[in-house]
Amino acid sequence: MITKLNVASIMVLNKDEALDFYVNKLGLEKGQDVKQGSYRWLTVRVPGDVTEISLEEPGPPVHDEATAAQLRELISKGALGGLVFNADDIRGLYETLKARGVTDFTQEPTDHFYGTDMGIRDPFGNAIRILQQGKVARVATAERGHHG
Repeated sequence: MITKLNVASIMVLNKDEALDFYVNKLGLEKGQDVKQGSYRWLTVRVPGDVTEISLEEPGPPVHDEATAAQLRELISKGALGGLVFNADDIRGLYETLKARGVTDFTQEPTDHFYGTDMGIRDPFGNAIRILQQGKVARVATAERGHHG
């Protein structure tokens, strides 16, 4: 029986640049950073969480150069998947991310029946969605309606 997700991977073009973005801009924390020969195992995670996100670059020892070149092209097009995070104050987070220099928003915080979400891209084109689940959107809309 599977009991939890331990590590998920995201493809990036530069591990140091990815680490800077995910830690200093998005607010995640560095997990493991281990060199094994020419390979670097580098992870980030939500602070306090145990599930890690492995930051993987195309290339040896996993990919030959032709495959790595194809993957780099797909990464920059945002075609290799992405990440979805939960947040407890998405509008506050939006302002924090802007203050930290995040500019590649694909969607500003938007209210939906399931909550409020927004979209950004990491420096390589990977899609990131951030969701504040629950009745936040309807409560906020109702309050605006009563007060204005």
